[in-house]
Amino acid sequence: MAASGVHPKQVDELRSVSDYSQPLMEFMESLPADDQVVLVGHSAGGISISVAMERFPEKISVAAFVASFMHGPDLNLATVFRKDTALTKENYGSMRRVYILIEEDKVVKESLQRWMIENNPTDEVRVIPGLDHMVMLSKPKELIECLLGLAS
Repeated sequence: MAASGVHPKQVDELRSVSDYSQPLMEFMESLPADDQVVLVGHSAGGISISVAMERFPEKISVAAFVASFMHGPDLNLATVFRKDTALTKENYGSMRRVYILIEEDKVVKESLQRWMIENNPTDEVRVIPGLDHMVMLSKPKELIECLLGLAS
């Protein structure tokens, strides 16, 4: 994502979800037509993978939302982000989605995660005990095992 990790953009340069998601969209565009990926979105990254699911459904085998914001065709959390996050049942809604629920999350509270799941049902919900919001740091082995299970 832009302004994250090694990406050189600064947060104050981002004006939209499209700006934030641009590196992911460029990556998805670069994939050969017959390749598929497992997309993992953490926190606000859930909005970006949702946009990728809408634009590139044929290139995604499964999308995993990890303690992440998850809107959908009938659950428009992103109205504040305007039309660049609009999702359809035909693209986004047709894809396999898994939510990895983080019970100890202090950022995306468990109650909000459960509300999003209830209002935008996924194919599966997995719970990994003892995780906090920074799941990739608190229990990396458990997260990797969970994600590898989705890929197979």
